[in-house]
Amino acid sequence: MLLSMKRRFFQLLVAVFLTGCFVSCETDFDVTGEWKDITVVYGLISQNDSVHYLKINKAFLGDGNALTYAQIADSSSYGDNLEVVVTEKGLNGSFRSFTFDTTSVYNKEAGLFYYPGQLVYKGEFKVPSNLSDNDYTYTVTITNKLTGKVVSADTKLVKNFTVETPRPGQQSINFTMESNQRIKWNSAKDGKRYNVAIRFWFDEDLKQSTDTLHRYIDWEFSSVKSSSIQGGEPLEIVYTPGNFFNVCKNLIPYKDGDALSEDNVQARLVNRIEFLFSVAGDELNTYMEVNEPSSGIVQEKPEYSNITNGIGLFSCRYTKTTETSAVKMKVGPSTEERLMNEGLKFVKKIGN
Repeated sequence: MLLSMKRRFFQLLVAVFLTGCFVSCETDFDVTGEWKDITVVYGLISQNDSVHYLKINKAFLGDGNALTYAQIADSSSYGDNLEVVVTEKGLNGSFRSFTFDTTSVYNKEAGLFYYPGQLVYKGEFKVPSNLSDNDYTYTVTITNKLTGKVVSADTKLVKNFTVETPRPGQQSINFTMESNQRIKWNSAKDGKRYNVAIRFWFDEDLKQSTDTLHRYIDWEFSSVKSSSIQGGEPLEIVYTPGNFFNVCKNLIPYKDGDALSEDNVQARLVNRIEFLFSVAGDELNTYMEVNEPSSGIVQEKPEYSNITNGIGLFSCRYTKTTETSAVKMKVGPSTEERLMNEGLKFVKKIGN
């Protein structure tokens, strides 16, 4: 009984002490603390493009609702106060430097941060085509003109790789086979994650119009990851050909809210098929892995960043297609016939 009373008395003292601390510190304690410049960088070297974008912001802190600050551009934007340079260094001694300038994009969707216009940093250059003969490192250097603070990050590029199936030069493809089929390729050096899609191109003849609309849909598969970034590892995806028609029925018809409706379509004609491989660099793959939904009990995830003196991600991506200027894969006759019977307004294409 005496022990119980002592315990209760001690708990009461603790409660009074904590209450006193919170009351006495109410006007002195600043939960925001001293402001610190934290640079947040997100950008990819898009190896198939000649224009590249970097999103560079500063973390913000202030009294009041953080969501309110997020809607104010000046809270997170550096404006013209940054010097942004990307340098390219080759193992053969080559060196190039590219300055990124500020530009605005106006298609940002509504969200927590200000929209639709946002400030980004834009650079224009083409990566070398001889990646198999030379290795390149790209370094982004961000210098704050007002404080002299320097933020940087490095990435290598994904190298070219070979696709075995569909075989090079294949003239046509059908999705009416009953047995499962395989997409086979060898991994790329410095590539880690592969997103594969079968792209179906088709044409639409519209009512009350002489124009032909060229459209495509992508049949996307689950991503595949190589065990290393050394390259040459055999990888594959197994798919059921008949699922192609389910994908078409889900993605081709126009839906409510689209710019056009099914009533605008007079007829559709098959065009061609291409296989697309979108490859993420090692850093981008790691970032995606860290941010994937957790299936375990522990939901908290570690932060990942490859930015020196800041946080965020700087990596690369590379897209390879089976299509060449000389070879475009046709849709086989049996697939065309099946599409004509699926209620999707496909008609016989002359010469197919």
